[in-house]
Amino acid sequence: MKRRQFNQAGASALGLCIAAAYQQAYALSLGDLTDKDASAGLKTALERGALSAVSLLGKTDGFLGNNLVRIPLPGFLNDAGKLMKKLGQGKKVDELVTAMNRGAEQAVPFAKDLLVSAVKGMNVTDAKKILGGGDTSVTSFFAEKTRSPLGTKFLPIVTKATEKVQLADKYNAVAGKASGMGLVKKEDANIQQYVTGKSLDGLYTMIGEEEKKIRKDPVGTGSDILKKVFGVLK
Repeated sequence: MKRRQFNQAGASALGLCIAAAYQQAYALSLGDLTDKDASAGLKTALERGALSAVSLLGKTDGFLGNNLVRIPLPGFLNDAGKLMKKLGQGKKVDELVTAMNRGAEQAVPFAKDLLVSAVKGMNVTDAKKILGGGDTSVTSFFAEKTRSPLGTKFLPIVTKATEKVQLADKYNAVAGKASGMGLVKKEDANIQQYVTGKSLDGLYTMIGEEEKKIRKDPVGTGSDILKKVFGVLK
């Protein structure tokens, strides 16, 4: 199966692919794996993918230096930023974009405990949704279990990072008016809320990417249960 290309963070194929889900079910039907093995393998894969994503993103340039999840100014404001650069205001725009991404990088490490708890608490219904949910099933699982509480955790960290840049307040003022005109989504009209949402999108995107690596090379993980479960699918 051809690997899908990501055009924007959180918008494309993430997590388990449909074909792999069918292969897993087929392997189980042949008796190659027990339900216990399959569940343990799935949990191990999800936890490793989540922790690896946190490690990759929760450092300097984890967002800013990664085109897959780098947070830009939203909507028409991104175009306005380009215009400001042409008018000699590029430094201020760059400072804001950098602050936005730094906020995301500082917030992500605080996701680790909640992500691990979500995996450990996964039940049979969750597992079935992941196996039969298609390309976005892993993202959907983590988003359903962690998006709201992580948003609460991320927001004050993002706020602290962005309030250092004077342009942030101007952004909120302009975006608020633009939202009323339908030029910017309501949820994007506040820079802190916008960056928090994009931080979570980027986190779930990278979890999906890491999970695909585990599926591609389960032996390389060094985990016996991953070799047993995902090795059957190769």
